[in-house]
Amino acid sequence: MPILIDSRMPVAAKEKLQEYGHIIEFTTEGITYEAISGHPDIFFCPTPNGLVVAPNLPEKYFHIFKKHSINYSIGKQPVGITYPDSARYNSLVTNNFFIHNPTISDLSIQAANTTQQSIKVNQGYVCCNLLALPNNSFITSDKGIEKALKQHKFEVLFADSTCVKLPGFVHGFFGGICGLKGTVLFICGSLEYFKERENIRAFIEKSNIVIVELFDGQPVDVGTILFL
Repeated sequence: MPILIDSRMPVAAKEKLQEYGHIIEFTTEGITYEAISGHPDIFFCPTPNGLVVAPNLPEKYFHIFKKHSINYSIGKQPVGITYPDSARYNSLVTNNFFIHNPTISDLSIQAANTTQQSIKVNQGYVCCNLLALPNNSFITSDKGIEKALKQHKFEVLFADSTCVKLPGFVHGFFGGICGLKGTVLFICGSLEYFKERENIRAFIEKSNIVIVELFDGQPVDVGTILFL
């Protein structure tokens, strides 16, 4: 199984993750902020209707996708240097919900996902800040997203992400340390660094999800671990 990761993911995490599939290391130059230039969730948006890819993705990754028979469609708007153009593909789309800022999310993602309940938020970096669990509950590191989801009567846990490392920024975000495949949640780092660690573990396990911490150190925002 191909697993798309930021090439700067800590070595210990890469080594652990290799036990679960074939790693594709992702990197770009000169397209967007250096800190997020290798983050999969900046260039790729997984949806029930298939993977949507930014049109200005470096050419070599189109060849890699072809080699691994990964199906995708190409979005309309390129990823840009600065926000909000850097957040075009950072929506979160599940079978039931489309959580996004409609003034930012790529138009092709919006056009292809009209059957899900659309939940509008002010934050453009949705996927960076949000984990959707299979039982329609959520963990977020953004207060605005938390408020919007609670207005829709969802069960939401807020996780203070000031412990998350993201070189170039004061801190990273909760969604960016995660990767969910089936009933297994992979974490790039240890949840022990979170103030709410006990609540986070209990909240996740309540969804019958197994937690795999990829290494014992401080969590690192790697822009979501994508299982293709």
